[in-house]
Amino acid sequence: MKKFIKQEKLVILITGLLIGIFGVFLFVWGNPPHTGICVSCFLENVSGALGLHNNSRMQFLRPEIMGLVFGSFITALINKEFRSTAGNTPLISFLLGMLMIIGSSVFIGCPIKLMTRIGGGELTALIGLIGLIIGIWIGIQFIRDGFTLGEKNNVSKLNGFIIPFLILIFTIFLFIKPFFIYFSKTGPGSLHAPILISLVVSLFIGGLAQRSRFCVTGSIRNFLLAGDTLLLQGLFMLLLGAIIISILTNNFEIILYRTEFQNEYLWGFLGMLLVGWASVYAGGCPFRQLILAGEGDTDAGICILGMLFGGAIVQNFFIKTTSSGITVSGQISVLSGFIFLIITGLLLREKT
Repeated sequence: MKKFIKQEKLVILITGLLIGIFGVFLFVWGNPPHTGICVSCFLENVSGALGLHNNSRMQFLRPEIMGLVFGSFITALINKEFRSTAGNTPLISFLLGMLMIIGSSVFIGCPIKLMTRIGGGELTALIGLIGLIIGIWIGIQFIRDGFTLGEKNNVSKLNGFIIPFLILIFTIFLFIKPFFIYFSKTGPGSLHAPILISLVVSLFIGGLAQRSRFCVTGSIRNFLLAGDTLLLQGLFMLLLGAIIISILTNNFEIILYRTEFQNEYLWGFLGMLLVGWASVYAGGCPFRQLILAGEGDTDAGICILGMLFGGAIVQNFFIKTTSSGITVSGQISVLSGFIFLIITGLLLREKT
């Protein structure tokens, strides 16, 4: 038993370390600045590539998304852990995915990008980390009060294969570039590391994340809920890896904020609070949803579809933060998200 625990801990530490390392290296190799691994940014790109929004600067089939899902899928099959499951509240999962993208867009990054920004010396991101922790804590209070999305049940295996199959189709489209898929010629969508390198790296990370159950919000949730530090140690390794590689590649700089990011401290805080809260309800951060979908979890698959739709909503309705500050539509969306989470948390409680 002790040997198993040590092996599990080692996998968690390695997973966190590699995410931190490649979270920096991938943008050094060509991804947008400080966006080595960012699930929310990448899903906005994928949404644009599919024509769900018309921002020509944010359209690209990101190989990292495909690699993470496929890495999890292959590893789950090899270890006989692939299991098609479904809950009772698919539309809630869809909306939670949408809210996670909205909150990430307001903060300009998912929880993994949050950690790599801190690893690069950006002190503003600490405001987002505080918001994330408080959002997770709020979500935990609703869980303690009986909130649940319902028990997951086994369903036909076909359901669990749908998301991996779609990801396979997207991967083929990435290489053959059909006329109906859009690729940015300028802007963040046009910037990417070598595709094969991104695909191989993310495949490896996806496989490790499936074995370790690594999750940024899950690590904080487990600590706040039960004092469990196992996943939290992986999160510390992520931060350590990002700091080391940022220093080695001359990308470490102690600054209050980067000009391409927001200096709206309050809304950056609230955006990441929304992500943390929604992630607790959904059972994992955006990164974790990709891994779960690879294992056959159809709720996670629906959550990913919600994130793709959220990426379209964010771009079409200009729900974002720019160097000039957060838009009015961004403010309304975040506040509306809080109202939805409160109502959902109160109504979806088990009677005891």
